[in-house]
Amino acid sequence: MARPRIKDVARHAGVSEKTVSNVINDYAHVSDRTRTLVRASIEQLGYRVNLAGRHLRKGRTGIIALVVPELDIPYFAELARHVIREAEKCSLTVLIHQSGADRAHELAALAGFGSTFVDGIILSPLALTADDLRDRDGFPPTVLLGELLEEGADHVAIDNERAAYEATRHLIGLGRRTVLAVGGVDAPGLGTAEARTRGYRAALAEAGLAPGPAALVPVDSFRMPAGALAVARVLRDGTRFDALLCLNDQLALGALRTLYEHGVRVPGDVAVIGFDDVEGGRFSVPTLSTVAPDKAAVAKVAVQLLQRRIEEATDPDATRNGTEAGAHSTQDRIVAHRLVLRESTQGRGEH
Repeated sequence: MARPRIKDVARHAGVSEKTVSNVINDYAHVSDRTRTLVRASIEQLGYRVNLAGRHLRKGRTGIIALVVPELDIPYFAELARHVIREAEKCSLTVLIHQSGADRAHELAALAGFGSTFVDGIILSPLALTADDLRDRDGFPPTVLLGELLEEGADHVAIDNERAAYEATRHLIGLGRRTVLAVGGVDAPGLGTAEARTRGYRAALAEAGLAPGPAALVPVDSFRMPAGALAVARVLRDGTRFDALLCLNDQLALGALRTLYEHGVRVPGDVAVIGFDDVEGGRFSVPTLSTVAPDKAAVAKVAVQLLQRRIEEATDPDATRNGTEAGAHSTQDRIVAHRLVLRESTQGRGEH
Protein backbone atom coordinates (compact mmCIF):
# COMPACT_ATOMS: atom_id res chain seq x y z
CA MET A 1 0.00 0.00 0.00
CA ALA A 2 1.38 3.40 -1.01
CA ARG A 3 2.30 5.78 1.77
CA PRO A 4 -0.38 8.52 2.02
CA ARG A 5 0.68 11.96 0.84
CA ILE A 6 -0.46 15.43 1.73
CA LYS A 7 -2.77 15.55 -1.29
CA ASP A 8 -4.50 12.37 -0.03
CA VAL A 9 -5.15 14.05 3.32
CA ALA A 10 -6.51 17.13 1.55
CA ARG A 11 -8.87 15.05 -0.60
CA HIS A 12 -10.06 13.03 2.42
CA ALA A 13 -10.74 16.17 4.49
CA GLY A 14 -12.20 18.14 1.61
CA VAL A 15 -9.73 21.00 1.94
CA SER A 16 -6.76 22.33 -0.03
CA GLU A 17 -3.23 21.00 0.32
CA LYS A 18 -2.23 24.44 1.62
CA THR A 19 -4.76 24.12 4.44
CA VAL A 20 -3.36 20.71 5.39
CA SER A 21 0.14 22.22 5.41
CA ASN A 22 -1.08 25.05 7.64
CA VAL A 23 -2.53 22.55 10.11
CA ILE A 24 0.66 20.46 10.14
CA ASN A 25 2.73 23.59 10.82
CA ASP A 26 0.24 24.71 13.49
CA TYR A 27 -0.51 28.09 11.91
CA ALA A 28 -2.89 30.11 14.07
CA HIS A 29 -5.27 31.34 11.36
CA VAL A 30 -6.85 27.90 10.71
CA SER A 31 -10.31 27.52 12.29
CA ASP A 32 -10.77 24.97 15.07
CA ARG A 33 -13.32 23.06 12.98
CA THR A 34 -10.96 22.75 10.00
CA ARG A 35 -8.02 21.86 12.24
CA THR A 36 -10.04 19.06 13.86
CA LEU A 37 -11.20 17.78 10.48
CA VAL A 38 -7.68 17.70 9.01
CA ARG A 39 -6.17 16.03 12.09
CA ALA A 40 -8.86 13.36 11.96
CA SER A 41 -7.99 12.66 8.31
CA ILE A 42 -4.29 12.52 9.15
CA GLU A 43 -5.02 9.97 11.86
CA GLN A 44 -7.35 7.85 9.74
CA LEU A 45 -4.98 7.72 6.77
CA GLY A 46 -1.88 7.22 8.87
CA TYR A 47 -0.14 10.18 7.25
CA ARG A 48 3.32 11.00 8.60
CA VAL A 49 5.16 14.25 8.00
CA ASN A 50 8.31 13.89 5.87
CA LEU A 51 10.63 15.68 8.29
CA ALA A 52 13.71 15.08 6.13
CA GLY A 53 12.08 16.77 3.18
CA ARG A 54 10.87 19.64 5.30
CA HIS A 55 14.35 20.27 6.74
CA LEU A 56 16.09 19.99 3.37
CA ARG A 57 13.74 22.55 1.83
CA LYS A 58 14.98 24.96 4.51
CA GLY A 59 18.61 24.10 3.89
CA ARG A 60 18.87 22.00 7.04
CA THR A 61 19.38 18.38 7.99
CA GLY A 62 17.21 18.34 11.11
CA ILE A 63 20.14 16.95 13.12
CA ILE A 64 21.89 18.64 16.03
CA ALA A 65 24.88 17.35 17.99
CA LEU A 66 25.20 17.14 21.75
CA VAL A 67 28.88 16.93 22.71
CA VAL A 68 29.71 15.95 26.29
CA PRO A 69 32.98 14.86 27.92
CA GLU A 70 31.88 11.40 29.11
CA LEU A 71 28.59 9.63 28.53
CA ASP A 72 28.99 7.27 31.49
CA ILE A 73 29.08 10.20 33.92
CA PRO A 74 25.45 10.13 35.15
CA TYR A 75 24.99 13.90 34.98
CA PHE A 76 25.71 13.95 31.24
CA ALA A 77 23.57 10.89 30.59
CA GLU A 78 20.64 12.50 32.40
CA LEU A 79 21.23 15.80 30.60
CA ALA A 80 21.28 13.99 27.24
CA ARG A 81 17.86 12.51 27.97
CA HIS A 82 16.45 15.98 28.59
CA VAL A 83 18.09 17.41 25.45
CA ILE A 84 16.64 14.62 23.31
CA ARG A 85 13.18 15.25 24.75
CA GLU A 86 13.37 18.99 24.02
CA ALA A 87 14.79 18.44 20.53
CA GLU A 88 11.92 16.12 19.65
CA LYS A 89 9.52 18.99 20.33
CA CYS A 90 11.32 20.91 17.57
CA SER A 91 11.36 17.89 15.20
CA LEU A 92 15.12 17.61 15.64
CA THR A 93 17.23 14.48 15.93
CA VAL A 94 20.14 14.49 18.38
CA LEU A 95 23.55 13.01 17.54
CA ILE A 96 25.45 12.38 20.78
CA HIS A 97 29.24 12.60 20.70
CA GLN A 98 31.71 11.90 23.50
CA SER A 99 34.73 14.20 23.49
CA GLY A 100 36.69 12.58 26.32
CA ALA A 101 37.53 16.14 27.45
CA ASP A 102 40.09 16.10 24.63
CA ARG A 103 40.80 19.43 22.93
CA ALA A 104 41.16 17.91 19.45
CA HIS A 105 37.79 16.20 19.75
CA GLU A 106 36.15 19.36 21.07
CA LEU A 107 37.63 21.41 18.23
CA ALA A 108 36.37 18.87 15.70
CA ALA A 109 32.91 19.13 17.20
CA LEU A 110 33.05 22.92 17.19
CA ALA A 111 33.89 22.81 13.48
CA GLY A 112 30.87 20.60 12.81
CA PHE A 113 32.97 17.43 12.51
CA GLY A 114 34.26 18.64 9.13
CA SER A 115 30.88 18.09 7.56
CA THR A 116 27.52 19.76 7.03
CA PHE A 117 25.38 16.98 8.44
CA VAL A 118 24.58 18.84 11.68
CA ASP A 119 22.60 22.07 11.83
CA GLY A 120 24.03 23.10 15.19
CA ILE A 121 25.90 21.96 18.29
CA ILE A 122 25.32 21.95 22.04
CA LEU A 123 28.80 21.60 23.51
CA SER A 124 30.01 21.06 27.06
CA PRO A 125 33.70 21.96 26.74
CA LEU A 126 36.41 21.06 29.24
CA ALA A 127 39.59 21.38 27.17
CA LEU A 128 38.84 24.31 24.85
CA THR A 129 40.36 27.72 25.53
CA ALA A 130 38.99 31.19 24.95
CA ASP A 131 41.29 31.50 21.92
CA ASP A 132 39.69 28.41 20.38
CA LEU A 133 36.32 30.12 20.47
CA ARG A 134 37.26 33.57 19.19
CA ASP A 135 37.41 32.80 15.47
CA ARG A 136 34.26 30.82 14.77
CA ASP A 137 33.55 31.95 11.20
CA GLY A 138 32.11 29.07 9.22
CA PHE A 139 31.34 27.01 12.31
CA PRO A 140 27.78 25.74 12.85
CA PRO A 141 25.53 27.55 15.35
CA THR A 142 26.75 26.59 18.82
CA VAL A 143 25.47 26.77 22.39
CA LEU A 144 27.97 26.18 25.19
CA LEU A 145 27.16 24.48 28.50
CA GLY A 146 29.05 25.02 31.74
CA GLU A 147 31.33 27.87 32.66
CA LEU A 148 31.62 30.71 30.17
CA LEU A 149 34.94 30.63 28.31
CA GLU A 150 34.41 33.62 26.09
CA GLU A 151 31.71 36.01 25.02
CA GLY A 152 30.69 35.30 21.46
CA ALA A 153 28.66 32.11 21.85
CA ASP A 154 25.33 31.48 23.53
CA HIS A 155 25.84 29.92 26.93
CA VAL A 156 23.75 28.07 29.53
CA ALA A 157 24.82 27.16 33.07
CA ILE A 158 23.94 27.30 36.72
CA ASP A 159 25.70 29.75 39.03
CA ASN A 160 28.32 27.27 40.20
CA GLU A 161 30.10 29.71 42.48
CA ARG A 162 26.88 30.62 44.26
CA ALA A 163 25.81 26.99 44.47
CA ALA A 164 29.08 25.91 46.10
CA TYR A 165 28.85 28.85 48.49
CA GLU A 166 25.35 27.78 49.54
CA ALA A 167 26.35 24.14 49.97
CA THR A 168 29.39 25.07 52.09
CA ARG A 169 27.34 27.51 54.14
CA HIS A 170 24.86 24.70 54.83
CA LEU A 171 27.68 22.53 56.18
CA ILE A 172 28.95 25.38 58.33
CA GLY A 173 25.41 25.99 59.57
CA LEU A 174 25.38 22.41 60.87
CA GLY A 175 28.32 23.32 63.12
CA ARG A 176 31.00 21.84 60.89
CA ARG A 177 34.25 23.76 61.09
CA THR A 178 36.72 21.73 59.05
CA VAL A 179 35.23 21.41 55.57
CA LEU A 180 37.37 19.86 52.83
CA ALA A 181 36.67 20.37 49.11
CA VAL A 182 37.12 17.08 47.24
CA GLY A 183 38.06 18.02 43.67
CA GLY A 184 38.82 21.61 44.63
CA VAL A 185 41.52 23.35 42.61
CA ASP A 186 44.05 25.94 43.68
CA ALA A 187 44.24 27.84 40.40
CA PRO A 188 42.58 30.78 38.69
CA GLY A 189 40.34 29.99 35.79
CA LEU A 190 36.86 29.93 34.36
CA GLY A 191 36.15 26.21 34.68
CA THR A 192 33.42 24.61 36.77
CA ALA A 193 35.84 23.29 39.40
CA GLU A 194 37.41 26.73 39.73
CA ALA A 195 34.02 28.40 40.16
CA ARG A 196 32.91 25.89 42.79
CA THR A 197 36.20 26.28 44.65
CA ARG A 198 35.70 30.06 44.74
CA GLY A 199 32.24 29.61 46.23
CA TYR A 200 33.60 27.21 48.83
CA ARG A 201 36.31 29.64 49.85
CA ALA A 202 33.86 32.55 50.01
CA ALA A 203 31.62 30.69 52.46
CA LEU A 204 34.58 29.78 54.68
CA ALA A 205 35.81 33.38 54.67
CA GLU A 206 32.36 34.71 55.52
CA ALA A 207 32.27 32.38 58.54
CA GLY A 208 35.76 33.39 59.63
CA LEU A 209 37.17 29.94 58.93
CA ALA A 210 40.64 29.63 57.45
CA PRO A 211 41.09 26.59 55.18
CA GLY A 212 44.03 24.43 56.17
CA PRO A 213 46.81 23.35 53.81
CA ALA A 214 44.92 20.11 53.02
CA ALA A 215 41.55 21.80 52.49
CA LEU A 216 41.57 21.23 48.73
CA VAL A 217 41.69 17.51 48.00
CA PRO A 218 42.96 16.92 44.43
CA VAL A 219 41.53 14.18 42.21
CA ASP A 220 42.66 12.82 38.86
CA SER A 221 39.10 12.42 37.57
CA PHE A 222 35.55 13.13 38.68
CA ARG A 223 34.53 9.49 39.03
CA MET A 224 33.66 7.38 42.08
CA PRO A 225 37.04 5.61 42.33
CA ALA A 226 38.81 8.98 42.39
CA GLY A 227 36.59 10.19 45.25
CA ALA A 228 37.18 6.98 47.18
CA LEU A 229 40.95 7.16 46.72
CA ALA A 230 41.13 10.85 47.59
CA VAL A 231 39.33 10.40 50.91
CA ALA A 232 41.38 7.29 51.70
CA ARG A 233 44.51 9.40 51.21
CA VAL A 234 43.18 12.12 53.50
CA LEU A 235 42.39 9.58 56.22
CA ARG A 236 45.80 7.94 55.83
CA ASP A 237 47.51 11.33 56.18
CA GLY A 238 45.68 11.96 59.44
CA THR A 239 43.97 15.16 58.25
CA ARG A 240 41.13 16.10 60.59
CA PHE A 241 37.80 17.07 59.02
CA ASP A 242 34.12 16.99 59.85
CA ALA A 243 32.57 17.74 56.43
CA LEU A 244 33.21 17.15 52.74
CA LEU A 245 32.08 19.33 49.87
CA CYS A 246 32.49 17.07 46.84
CA LEU A 247 32.48 18.85 43.50
CA ASN A 248 30.22 16.23 41.93
CA ASP A 249 28.06 13.35 43.14
CA GLN A 250 30.41 10.72 41.73
CA LEU A 251 33.19 11.93 44.00
CA ALA A 252 30.75 12.07 46.91
CA LEU A 253 29.53 8.50 46.35
CA GLY A 254 33.11 7.28 46.26
CA ALA A 255 33.84 9.22 49.45
CA LEU A 256 30.85 7.63 51.20
CA ARG A 257 32.22 4.18 50.43
CA THR A 258 35.65 4.95 51.86
CA LEU A 259 34.19 6.55 54.99
CA TYR A 260 32.01 3.47 55.54
CA GLU A 261 34.98 1.13 55.12
CA HIS A 262 36.94 3.12 57.72
CA GLY A 263 34.13 3.17 60.27
CA VAL A 264 33.49 6.92 59.89
CA ARG A 265 29.82 7.72 60.56
CA VAL A 266 27.94 9.89 58.05
CA PRO A 267 26.65 12.40 59.02
CA GLY A 268 27.55 11.75 62.69
CA ASP A 269 31.30 12.19 62.26
CA VAL A 270 31.46 13.68 58.76
CA ALA A 271 28.74 15.40 56.74
CA VAL A 272 28.94 14.95 52.95
CA ILE A 273 27.36 16.94 50.15
CA GLY A 274 27.79 16.63 46.39
CA PHE A 275 26.77 18.28 43.12
CA ASP A 276 24.43 17.26 40.26
CA ASP A 277 21.61 15.30 41.98
CA VAL A 278 22.18 12.11 40.02
CA GLU A 279 19.91 9.15 40.54
CA GLY A 280 22.50 7.08 42.40
CA GLY A 281 22.60 9.59 45.24
CA ARG A 282 18.94 8.96 46.01
CA PHE A 283 19.64 5.28 46.65
CA SER A 284 23.00 5.39 48.42
CA VAL A 285 23.31 4.61 52.14
CA PRO A 286 23.05 7.20 53.51
CA THR A 287 21.22 9.09 50.77
CA LEU A 288 23.28 11.95 49.41
CA SER A 289 22.68 15.65 49.98
CA THR A 290 23.49 17.54 46.80
CA VAL A 291 23.23 20.67 44.70
CA ALA A 292 20.52 19.96 42.12
CA PRO A 293 20.84 21.90 38.87
CA ASP A 294 17.62 22.15 36.91
CA LYS A 295 18.79 19.81 34.15
CA ALA A 296 15.46 19.99 32.32
CA ALA A 297 15.76 23.80 32.21
CA VAL A 298 19.38 23.63 31.00
CA ALA A 299 18.27 21.38 28.14
CA LYS A 300 15.20 23.45 27.28
CA VAL A 301 17.06 26.76 27.16
CA ALA A 302 19.98 25.27 25.22
CA VAL A 303 17.74 23.73 22.56
CA GLN A 304 15.66 26.91 22.26
CA LEU A 305 18.76 29.07 21.84
CA LEU A 306 20.22 26.68 19.28
CA GLN A 307 16.97 26.50 17.34
CA ARG A 308 16.90 30.28 17.11
CA ARG A 309 20.51 30.39 15.86
CA ILE A 310 19.80 27.70 13.28
CA GLU A 311 16.85 29.70 11.98
CA GLU A 312 18.98 32.84 11.78
CA ALA A 313 21.68 30.93 9.88
CA THR A 314 19.33 29.41 7.30
CA ASP A 315 16.42 31.86 7.06
CA PRO A 316 17.27 35.46 6.03
CA ASP A 317 13.83 36.63 7.14
CA ALA A 318 14.42 35.29 10.65
CA THR A 319 17.68 37.23 10.86
CA ARG A 320 16.12 40.47 9.66
CA ASN A 321 13.14 40.13 11.98
CA GLY A 322 15.09 38.86 14.96
CA THR A 323 17.63 41.58 15.55
CA GLU A 324 15.69 42.98 18.48
CA ALA A 325 15.49 39.52 20.06
CA GLY A 326 19.25 39.15 19.77
CA ALA A 327 20.08 37.93 16.28
CA HIS A 328 23.56 39.43 16.62
CA SER A 329 23.98 39.46 20.42
CA THR A 330 24.87 36.36 22.39
CA GLN A 331 22.79 35.09 25.27
CA ASP A 332 24.23 34.16 28.68
CA ARG A 333 21.53 32.24 30.53
CA ILE A 334 21.79 31.16 34.16
CA VAL A 335 19.25 28.53 35.20
CA ALA A 336 18.09 27.61 38.68
CA HIS A 337 19.66 25.27 41.18
CA ARG A 338 18.63 24.18 44.67
CA LEU A 339 20.01 22.35 47.66
CA VAL A 340 18.51 18.90 48.18
CA LEU A 341 19.16 17.86 51.78
CA ARG A 342 19.21 14.16 52.53
CA GLU A 343 20.70 11.81 55.10
CA SER A 344 24.39 12.50 54.41
CA THR A 345 24.09 15.92 56.04
CA GLN A 346 20.79 15.80 57.89
CA GLY A 347 20.54 12.30 59.24
CA ARG A 348 17.35 10.28 59.33
CA GLY A 349 14.23 12.17 60.28
CA GLU A 350 15.92 15.58 60.04
CA HIS A 351 14.82 16.63 56.52
